[in-house]
Amino acid sequence: MSAESTEHAFSEEIEDQDESVNQDASSPKGSAASRLEEEGDVAADYLEELLDIADIDGDIDIEVRNGRTYISIVAEEESVGLEGLVGEDGEVLEALQELTRLAVLSATENRSRLVLDINGYRQERTGHLQKIAEDAAASVKETGKSVALEPMSAYERKIVHDAVADLGFVSESEGEGAGRHIVVSAD
Repeated sequence: MSAESTEHAFSEEIEDQDESVNQDASSPKGSAASRLEEEGDVAADYLEELLDIADIDGDIDIEVRNGRTYISIVAEEESVGLEGLVGEDGEVLEALQELTRLAVLSATENRSRLVLDINGYRQERTGHLQKIAEDAAASVKETGKSVALEPMSAYERKIVHDAVADLGFVSESEGEGAGRHIVVSAD
């Protein structure tokens, strides 16, 4: 399923849920946008409490785009505490994102697809993932053989799938759970 159709399906899901929750809503899309803003506010409150408990300094930015809420935590100066919230290979960041999604679910009774970033880790990682996709495509082009990549999160696999498609190659996710990975091929 393409990113566009995934976003469209998610938008329709939001609209359907909004219509069933609030029959008086004059604009389902407006309701979806306000729901995403509410999701961002709940997530920011949850993360702010967490930062206070851990005595870690950081500013929280909320952005709604492409049917998702993006939350960024940044520090003006190098913050050892924030780096600890990213963890090795982003493992702590992934766990914190899931906990934040659960906090949103608990408060709003709506499943969240929010994306959490800390100190620009995801942006930096996206560049690295695009390089991995380019290298895999080059290897497939050179050898004609499929290339299996290392396991990665669903979010990271989506970035690689999109990059591989942009390069004119095919990718599929294989495996289960923590071992789920992408295989890149020519067709």
